[in-house]
Amino acid sequence: MSGTLAFDIYGTLIDTNGVLAALGELDAVGNRAVEFSRVWREKQLEYTFRRGLMQNYADFAVCTRQALDYLCAVYRVELTDADKDRLLEVYRTLPAFDDAGEGLELLSTAGFRIHAFSNGSAKAVETLLQTAGIREYFLDVVSVEDLRSFKPNPAVYAHFLRRVGATGADAWLISGNPFDVIGAISAGMKGAWVKRSPDAVFDPWGIEPTVTVRSLTELAGRLA
Repeated sequence: MSGTLAFDIYGTLIDTNGVLAALGELDAVGNRAVEFSRVWREKQLEYTFRRGLMQNYADFAVCTRQALDYLCAVYRVELTDADKDRLLEVYRTLPAFDDAGEGLELLSTAGFRIHAFSNGSAKAVETLLQTAGIREYFLDVVSVEDLRSFKPNPAVYAHFLRRVGATGADAWLISGNPFDVIGAISAGMKGAWVKRSPDAVFDPWGIEPTVTVRSLTELAGRLA
């Protein structure tokens, strides 16, 4: 057995830009769909960071809804409750990236112990993985909701290690989100950054990814 993998979900296995089509169909959004999707995601993450620091927990779905409300206010876009509910329903069934299935298959064949590890609730993550057709590759779903906090709180990474019976020395965090990779490495794990865009920039904190890949299909060879 080659080690334990903690797979981030949103932005790593699941494409948060899967909401673009639904955004573009709204007259109030139109050709601003790409910008809306980006700001929505940024605000969603900001709200998790702030709630974690404040110790005022509300689950990821609440942060997502409140980030959408913020988006409508700042862009002066009037969406009906039905419009918002439709967008949030799309968010609950976002698609996997094209390389997810093949990458997970290669890792599973190589003998890695694969776990989902997310800021999303366990129920939401289960739905995403099932809808995307990749649930079979995961031994377990570990959610931050157990601690009522969010990554990159170091206690959350420690919780993952306790939950799956691993140590930081033999555990990898796999994420497309630099803050998550830095958080895991700071907590004693190894971190693989999935650089999904050539324009993506890793935060210059002096903490570098243990491994950087462009595709999940590279991971099995790089982590072996």
